[in-house]
Formats: sequence, C-alpha cells, structure tokens
Amino acid sequence: MKRIVLILLAIVMIAPEGRSDEGMWLPMFVKRLNYTDMQAQGLKLTPEEIYDINNSSLKDAILGLGSPGRNFCTGEIISKEGLFLTNHHCGYGVIQKNSTVDNNYLKDGFWAMKRSDEIPAGINVSILDRMKDVTSIVLEGVDPAMSTDERRKIIGPRMDSLKEANSEGNMEAVVKSFYKGNEYYMFIYKVYKDIRFVGAPPSAVGKFGGDTDNWMWPRHTGDFTLFRIYADKDNNPAEYSEDNVPLKPKHHLPVNIKGVNTGDFAMIFGFPGSTERYLSSYGIEHKIDKEYPTRIKARRMKLDRYEEGMNKDEAVRIQYASKHAGVSNYWKNFIGMNKALRALGVKEQKAATEAQFAEWAKKDPKRSELYGGVLDMYEEGYEALLSTQKKRDLFVEGFLGIEMLGLAGGAQGLDKALSAEEVSDEEVAAMAEKMKAGAVWHFKNYNLEVDRNIMSDVFEMMYTQIPMDQLPTDFKTLIEKGKKDYVGIAEKIFSKSIFASSESLNSFLESPKAKTLQKDPAYKLYTLFFNDYMENTYPTRSVAGEKINTAERLFIRGLREMNPNEAYYPDANSTLRLTYGTVSGYEPKDATTYNYFTTAQGILEKYVPGDLEFDVPEKLINLIKAKDYGQYGKDGVLKVCFLSNNDITGGNSGSPVINAEGYLIGTAFDGNWEAMSGDVAFEPNLQRTISVDIRYTLFIIDKYAGATHLIDEMTLVK
Repeated sequence: MKRIVLILLAIVMIAPEGRSDEGMWLPMFVKRLNYTDMQAQGLKLTPEEIYDINNSSLKDAILGLGSPGRNFCTGEIISKEGLFLTNHHCGYGVIQKNSTVDNNYLKDGFWAMKRSDEIPAGINVSILDRMKDVTSIVLEGVDPAMSTDERRKIIGPRMDSLKEANSEGNMEAVVKSFYKGNEYYMFIYKVYKDIRFVGAPPSAVGKFGGDTDNWMWPRHTGDFTLFRIYADKDNNPAEYSEDNVPLKPKHHLPVNIKGVNTGDFAMIFGFPGSTERYLSSYGIEHKIDKEYPTRIKARRMKLDRYEEGMNKDEAVRIQYASKHAGVSNYWKNFIGMNKALRALGVKEQKAATEAQFAEWAKKDPKRSELYGGVLDMYEEGYEALLSTQKKRDLFVEGFLGIEMLGLAGGAQGLDKALSAEEVSDEEVAAMAEKMKAGAVWHFKNYNLEVDRNIMSDVFEMMYTQIPMDQLPTDFKTLIEKGKKDYVGIAEKIFSKSIFASSESLNSFLESPKAKTLQKDPAYKLYTLFFNDYMENTYPTRSVAGEKINTAERLFIRGLREMNPNEAYYPDANSTLRLTYGTVSGYEPKDATTYNYFTTAQGILEKYVPGDLEFDVPEKLINLIKAKDYGQYGKDGVLKVCFLSNNDITGGNSGSPVINAEGYLIGTAFDGNWEAMSGDVAFEPNLQRTISVDIRYTLFIIDKYAGATHLIDEMTLVK
C-alpha cells in the first residue's frame, strides 16, 4: 500500500522532501521552495549567487536561443569575451546553412582560428534580466468558473498591456500563464542579435550514434557547438556590425576539469520547452491510442523519403540534414513516449488521482459546484477531438510537410493584394520582392524529387486513412480522376506549378497576376485544404480544446487546494527553470546496471568505418588509441558523457550542468529511452539526463581541433 501511495504522489507532481531530482522550478522562488533541499544534496552557493536581479548571479550566464518566450535551445556563457556553449544539434541549422559541398562544415567541422573568421549566425539570444509575479493584475475580477473564451477576452488585453509597458529598447517583456491559467508571471529579457558561429566538431563527433543512439544510454556523442555574442562599443545589444565587439557578460561560468563522481550535486539551468505533467488519464489514452500512432507513421514516411534522396547525393544530404534531424528526433520520441506510458501504467495512476479528486470535490457543496464537472469536461472534450484526430494529424504531419505546398501557401497575402482594388502596384511589387527573398532560402535547401515523392505518399495516406466524409470533394475528385496513381498525380502537379522551381516562381513574381496564381495546382490545393480545415475541422477542435483547457485549469486549481501544504511546480513553458539532483547511474531492467559515465574507449568499440552514424575521424581514433588526452583525461581514461537525475525536456538542450560550487561540468543534450514518459510523468528510478562531460568538449576543441586559443579565454578550475 505504501508503494502505491508513493507512486500516486509522484504522478500528480507532489514534491516532498528528498524528491529534489524532480521538478522544473522558477529561480525566483529557489530560496523559499528549494534551497534547504539543495543544500542537503551538497550545494555550496547562496540563493543570491543563483538568482539575483541586482547583482551578478548564475542566471546572467544562461541564455535562450531564439525569441524570448519561444526558445528552441539553451546556452551558457563560458568566457569574459561572450563565448557561449550549446549543443551541436542546437547549432545544426547554422552549421547546415553555412555548409556547401566544397566547405562542408557538417562533415568536416568548423573552427574560427581568429575573431575575423567567426561567421554571422543569423540567430538571436536572450538573457533574463528579471521576472515578476503579475497574477493579481492579470486575474483581477476574473471568476474561476468563467469559460476559457470569457477569460481570454479579459486576460489577453492585460497581458498585452504589461508586455508593451515593459518592453523598450533592447528589453523585451513576455507574460506567461502558469498552472494552466491559475497564475501569471512576466519575464523581461535583454535580446542580443549579433551572434557569430565560432566552432563545431564534425558530425561524426557532434552527432555520433545518429538516430540509433538517440535517446539511448550509453552515449558517446560530443554534442556541442560554440558561438559568441557581440555588442556595440558600450556593451549594449546591437544589430550585426563589423564595428561590434565581444560582449562583456555580467557573469560567465568557470569550467571545471576536476571531474565528477557518482553522488555529486548537479544543477541544470535552462529553458525547458513544454511538459504535460498534469495531463489527465483521458489525455494520455488519447495520445497513446489515437494521436501518436498516426504521427509516428507520417514522420517515418518523410524520413524514408529524405534518406532516399540523401543517400543518392551529397548535396541533398547537406540540404536535408537539419530537416531530417528535426523530424527524426520526435519520431523516436513519440515511439518511446508511447512505450513508456504503457509500460509504467501512467494512465491508470492518473485515473486513481482523478478519482481521489472527485471524492474530495463532492464532499463540499462549494467545491462540488466548481469542480464537480471537471472529469465530465475531460471526457466530453477528448470524445469531440476523436472524430477529427486522424485528419488533424495527417494535415499537420503530412500535408504541411509537403514543402512546395507550404511555399504556395505563403502567397495567400499576395493573392488578396492582387484581387483588391485599393492596393497599389508598389505594394504588390514589395510583396513580390519579399516572396522572392524567401524563395531563395527555400530553394537553397530543397530537392524537387524528394518533395514530389513525399507528396505522392502523403496523398495516399490521406485518401486511404481519413474518413471520406472529411476529405474535400475536389481532392477526392483529383485522386479518383487520376485512378489513384499517386505518383502520377504528384508528377502532374509539380510539372504545372509555378512553385516547383525558383525560375518559374521568379518569372511569375516579375509580373504577378491573380488569375495565374489562383489557377496554379499547388496554390489551389493549399487553399482547398487550408480553407476546409479552418471551416470544417478547426471549429470542432477549438470548442473541444477550450473544454479541455477549462477542465485542466480547474483540476490543477483544485489539486493545489486539496493539498495546500505541498509544493507543486508548473509545467515547462520556455521560461528559465532550475532543476537539481545528483550524478548517478540506473538499473533499467532486471540484471542490468548502467554506470554513470562513458569513456573514449566506447567510441572505438562502436566505430564502423564508412557508416553514416558510427564512423569516426582518423585523427580522433589516433588520439584515443594513443591516450593522448592532455589535461582532460586521468589515468589513461577520458570520460565522454555522464548521467544525472535532473528533470529536463526539449528546450533544455544545451543547458549547463553546474556543480555545487557553480562551475560548469557538462552540457545536457538528451534523456534516456526507458523514461520517455518524462514529459507527462517523472519516474525517479529511471529518469536520467545525458550530458557531454565538459572535459571531452575541451579535449575536442584543444587536442582534436587545435583551437587552443578558445581554451585560453575560459576560466578553468583545475
């Protein structure tokens, strides 16, 4: 009975003493909620050294890649010259964009041996200045019983007003919902726009193991990339300029090369993207039985077509490297999530918690009035989603994955302008020029044959799997007139569309005509499906979604009310979070024990000459065989990756792993296969974060690449 209770508490995300490995905590509340537990785990810093808005602290060395509030990865500043570290897969798009067949940085790596060699990356980064609780402002006068739509009309303008009032110059404010709309916080970021690519190992190091090793332990992947932040002469953010200078950060992380041992304190600071730890049993059943199977099949189809083209041509391999990585990552994630949720019985455990909630609610008339219908709302909402789930998933994963149709869809604004009498020729010309500029990037990383093959496969999946009464009539006619020859249908569309090549599109844009655009087969198809989805599918799913959102908000509110003495952390939402625990291995199954670290010897054991995933550069092989590790190895051993029981998710990629003294010991890049349910339910005995040991990163920079000048600007702790 005791074990059942403990599992139940874990699933509903209660965090009692001793559970310090679970939770993505807001740094603003570290002193009040977490500090005692962190000290017990071995932390030697003060709360102010972790988060302080008036003085330098760890949070000033942590940055989000992308737009504030929508970060796709995390990075950490590791020198007084604005040098920052993130994952290889986080920098993959930049590496791919700057690679050519002649200068293939994906294959060979890249190292700027002097500042003038650093390449403009074309990405933004943001550093949190401060955060503030604005719940009382946003929710003033809002009744908990209001519908999602009623609340949105009140809350939306208040959030916009807060954002506008606190965004000025290089500071950008973001207001975010927490606990599904029960609390609101404002985050103010300083945004840097001049970011330059400094260095990356070859993919044989940075992506070693490929899809086979993805999400798996043991790992031997040197998943890191280096960038630098530039600022103006006054150390302020600025647009790219040759006159800009490296940023002088408020704080940078000293780099520890003393090593880590099992049981050592490990803290991760970063921007986790999203979790669903409060997802209901109804939601879990919907995902594993209805959503994930379709999305897995659709993504596998795209990967097969990508690989078919990439294996034929090195140029196509470069063009589709980043796309393949993006599709593959969550293809495997969905598979692992499905397996883990079933194996761990998460749905059943959630259902037990919901039953407890329902019993608590009905014992008090006021509670019953507010919370009594929550489970019914869940059931009704997911039942309404079910009828259109297949259509939604194939539209998102399939139809919108046809690149030519996406390009065609971008012409909707031009179509409206061409058909409107009040729009001037100059405005139309400006829109056409903008489309031309966008098309340059589209066709740079595009292969017609790959896209055409995906179209034929998607059309077959949609025609055979979506209920006939949900398919647009014109699409059914297209397939039936073409005698279900999906390859032939796709070839015909591509042969007649102006969006199939840069030449035909640019020719059209020189003198665009509404009639030409509206007759184009690709544009017609995109418009047909987009309009059909918005008119016939989106309204049903929107109503269902609002019902589910209301149920989630009330459930979380009630759960916290039911357990007032428990500390609940909010779901991840791309805001700065802290997670802490210890370095440790695990036992995934009977008679199997995993050590907490891997070594360079494992690289040689996995090495397969010429293999796309397990080939190894000759220089690296020679260094390992000679045990030429310099100051980064010990007793003839170089550690490559290690495990900790920190709680992370997507967006944490590139996050620093920090020891008890505040020093960098590694870079987080993955989770483990056995705990793929982690976005929904944390499993303490299995959940592990996989990180690159900072000593392996430094070894590659120094001994392999010879970029010792980068080591020299870091603060090494020996």
